[in-house]
Amino acid sequence: MKNSIFKFIYVYSVCLVILWVMVIFGLCATPGQYIPSLSWLELLSFDKLVHASIFFILVVLILIVCIKYTLSLRRVIFYVALCIFYGGLLEWMQANLFSNRSGDALDFIANTFGCLAGCFFYKKLKRIYFLFS
Repeated sequence: MKNSIFKFIYVYSVCLVILWVMVIFGLCATPGQYIPSLSWLELLSFDKLVHASIFFILVVLILIVCIKYTLSLRRVIFYVALCIFYGGLLEWMQANLFSNRSGDALDFIANTFGCLAGCFFYKKLKRIYFLFS
């Protein structure tokens, strides 16, 4: 079962990246009135965990694509930087374009943390890749 999940992710990695980028955009573009509210203390920690997690998943999926197509380390760094930029762009859009949303520098930091945390799995993902090639 575990191998079939890894193989599915590997085979459809590009599609999964595109789908996940759209999911993140949809979540960030959701009007504020449709987001469940919690007390500010709970929201602060849970919200940051969600931000870090969704960008962690994005970077891991992108790293799988980079490994699959044997992209150079320079390209890998570029795509991770692009993910960080995307996190910042979404925060800016929440502050300026989306209704009932506000941009938050701490959310951007959480997005960036998630991206950088995903990078720590690069070597492990390369080892998993060799199981399927």
